[in-house]
Amino acid sequence: MQVLLCAAGSHGDVLPFIALARDCRARGHDATLLANPVFAAHAAAAGVPLEPVGDPEGYRTLFSAELEHDPTAAFARVAAELMALAPHYLAALRRLRRPGGTVVSVGPPLLFAPLVWRELDGVPCATVHLAPAALRSTLAPPRLSARGLGPGTPAWLARLWWWAAGRWYDRHFTAPLNRWRATLGLAPRAHAVGWADEADALIGAFPAWYATPPADWPARLQLTGFFLADGGEAGSALDDELEAFLAAGPAPVVFSAGTATFSARRFYEVSAEACRRSGRRGLLMSTAPGQLPAALPPGVRAVPYAPYGALLPRAAAFVHHGGIGSTAQALRAGVPQLVRPVAYDQFDNAARAAALGVAAECTPKRYDAASVVAALDRLCGEPVWRQRAAAVAERLHAPAESGAAAVARACDLILAAGGRDGGPASSGTGPRDKQQPCTR
Repeated sequence: MQVLLCAAGSHGDVLPFIALARDCRARGHDATLLANPVFAAHAAAAGVPLEPVGDPEGYRTLFSAELEHDPTAAFARVAAELMALAPHYLAALRRLRRPGGTVVSVGPPLLFAPLVWRELDGVPCATVHLAPAALRSTLAPPRLSARGLGPGTPAWLARLWWWAAGRWYDRHFTAPLNRWRATLGLAPRAHAVGWADEADALIGAFPAWYATPPADWPARLQLTGFFLADGGEAGSALDDELEAFLAAGPAPVVFSAGTATFSARRFYEVSAEACRRSGRRGLLMSTAPGQLPAALPPGVRAVPYAPYGALLPRAAAFVHHGGIGSTAQALRAGVPQLVRPVAYDQFDNAARAAALGVAAECTPKRYDAASVVAALDRLCGEPVWRQRAAAVAERLHAPAESGAAAVARACDLILAAGGRDGGPASSGTGPRDKQQPCTR
């Protein structure tokens, strides 16, 4: 089968799709990743062909937005970029398709090219929700802002909030989607958000104990568990210089503002100062050197990137932005977390990690050296944080909860949607039979 996987966003958004492609290729299928060429090295390390969509400069420009100053405007900018890229993804999908073969496409919920291709050419597709925040619910609404909804929100208020949010989403997604659809001869859709849940396979890449499925999630959603993809599964390891730093003293605190953030200079300055004041060793992770302080305190080092699966088990604590990939890796590592959510799904992930008793939260406005030192004193000094984190990590180290097992389950669903393991391929005219959610 030919499997074409569309991915866009940060490492946490793209590496899971590389893991899916790698697993499909290991089974003998022809899997190709469609993504920004900044991920070419990661794809090559996994043995996955990459079809470039977009360019590196556009990627850096997109994620240079000052998220913490105006998260709504930053998300609007991302929405505009996704909608601008969607026709290019569709063109690449059509160009790559082999005539006469069986094919299935895969994508995240807000990259609509696979769904449009399904409608135009009858090619089945799968939607992968990497985080529960992408799923709408009035019974258990995700927390999408610092003062957003939460599990205790009354249903009437949640419905009102979703109505207001829908108007915003319609402006940024439905309107441009329908302009594009008109150029393709397709009828307009009433709403773009939620359309992805009509795909032939609907996958949630997280476990039920992390996000218990409420009754108003799609009944067809299948939960597979965390993919735990960080590039390390392709064989990469920590380099010699980082190994030497880790071995030279006590476990450091690891700090990351996210791999696709290029405007977090204050975060790294405050983090370095917190290490200086507390005497802790620290490791600053940033793919953009311009974010880092010109001089680092003794015991503090900086690296562009390292596989979290190899790094985080050797950390005293992990301070991060709350992306789903970073959160899941910290849970597997059994390391206490200080989460500084800024936008997107980060507030919801921070709330879920806090509910597990393994994380504290600090918003950007409150993120100063004194607050970080106090939080790290608690996370590193009170044994209960490490004990609770270790209990969660033990769960994720069970074979059925491993990233490889989760990726394999997702690949089963994708290949079934394409017709190899689930009967004839979908005609693309409507959703497949209902399936009950997986409770792994």
